[in-house]
Amino acid sequence: MTVAEERIARLAELARQAARTGEDDLARQYVRRARRVAERNRLPLPRRFKRFTCDRCDRYLIPGRNATVRTRAGHVVVTCTCGEYARYPY
Repeated sequence: MTVAEERIARLAELARQAARTGEDDLARQYVRRARRVAERNRLPLPRRFKRFTCDRCDRYLIPGRNATVRTRAGHVVVTCTCGEYARYPY
């Protein structure tokens, strides 16, 4: 694991912890920084991190608090409070 991958994993964990404690602005900073590290090093973001962040507002999504999760025929729809939604097959 490279230094950049370790940093992305650490920032993802910090974002999750900050979002759970209600520090949304701090969580957004961690999400933005992790995305920036991934872009600069041309690395993909971990699947769990991609699925729990909003692409529009960089918010770390917590189902029931700032995101809704619905199942449809063949896919899951995750909707952020900003209106952005993502669909993932299952």
